[in-house]
Amino acid sequence: MQDVMLTAVGLVLLIAAADLLVKGASSLASRYGVSPLMIGLTVVSFGTSMPEMLVSVTAGLRGNADLAVANVLGSNLFNVLVVLGVAAMIYPLRVQSSTVVSEIPFSLSAAILLGFLANAALFTTKPELSISRLDGGILLLFFLLFMLYIFSISTNGGAEDSQPQTSYPVSRSVAYILVGVVGLYLGGDWAVDGAVALARGWGVDDALIGLTIIAIGTSLPELMASAVAAYRKEADIAVGNVVGSNIFNILWILGVTASIRNLPFDALSNIDIIMVIVATMLILLAVVSSRAATISRIWGAFFVCVYIAYMVYVVQRS
Repeated sequence: MQDVMLTAVGLVLLIAAADLLVKGASSLASRYGVSPLMIGLTVVSFGTSMPEMLVSVTAGLRGNADLAVANVLGSNLFNVLVVLGVAAMIYPLRVQSSTVVSEIPFSLSAAILLGFLANAALFTTKPELSISRLDGGILLLFFLLFMLYIFSISTNGGAEDSQPQTSYPVSRSVAYILVGVVGLYLGGDWAVDGAVALARGWGVDDALIGLTIIAIGTSLPELMASAVAAYRKEADIAVGNVVGSNIFNILWILGVTASIRNLPFDALSNIDIIMVIVATMLILLAVVSSRAATISRIWGAFFVCVYIAYMVYVVQRS
């Protein structure tokens, strides 16, 4: 009963915190003329990636590499297929041309880079797969390049503007963001703790927990933030949050984790990396197939169905 209550309280806190975060971020975007897409790619995506950061770094320090890697890959899959899927079903998401041309391909490249680095040992005389400290440094280098790109297009006005209507005083907006980030962190932590305790009580395998329950739990902030953003018709924040979070997860979180400690890599996880690549390409396909460059409700439902099918496969695989 205590685990159920902990999970429920965590979920409620996530919803409330996500609403505050989106309000504060949208208000700052409006007041300072920064496009909502930039806010989604930076402030919101960083804030909602905090639970993944906590889980992966802790798992890496404790020597549980499978959990650290599975958490990131599972979260990225959930972000694209469920977070974007649910958000699109709430309100069709118009995707900016800059996102299609730059940010989504960057996210795709990050997944491909991870796959290459994790399997680089296959081209050596000692094919022991791992994400080494050197690999972690390479991931962090690409993350730095991504942040420089974000800074350049924000200062040069490279992003298309779609300014939100509501604007609060700066102090109130900052307070909303800070409280929202803290609330997302605590809510995600409580929800995951409760869910993991329930799962282990039911006899579910730890490896499966990493790719499913923990990955889903740590992605709940993204889901809540993007769903609220879609409800408020802030499509740029909803899309930017997902794309930014996926880039943060691979390049920043795994980069930091691997830099601290080498992460042994299970070859079976290559299937999950391939699925992340496929899911990212589905975003492009959904946008290209739409005349209005949107992810429609039908595509959103399709995304969710793909995720459910893959989770069925993961459970059977385990």
